[in-house]
Amino acid sequence: MHEFSIMQGIFSLIEDTVAKNNLIKIDRVVLKIGKLRQIFPDFLQFAFETISQNTIASGAELIIEEVPITMRCKSCQEKFKVEHNTYICPSCNATELELLTGKEILIVSIEGETKDDD
Repeated sequence: MHEFSIMQGIFSLIEDTVAKNNLIKIDRVVLKIGKLRQIFPDFLQFAFETISQNTIASGAELIIEEVPITMRCKSCQEKFKVEHNTYICPSCNATELELLTGKEILIVSIEGETKDDD
């Protein structure tokens, strides 16, 4: 289950953000995960809940937004979303494609409270 190692890396970035912004509580974390990463959202949620126990992120909401696989055809420059694992340009049937989205793991936002938020 590679979701735990991925979440450990994400949590390290969350901790950096906490330190830089003097947060005392994390309320919500929003991630964008590319479909090609083959990450199971339920496993990632479980990893987040486990890793965040007894931290300022304990009980925080994790929102995972899936990023579709999009390609650009190198022949006709058509941009398209990959459906049903079909990696063929729908316009010209070429198979030489450039990946545009689908492999990313992005922290979109971290919402929390600072000492000043009383």
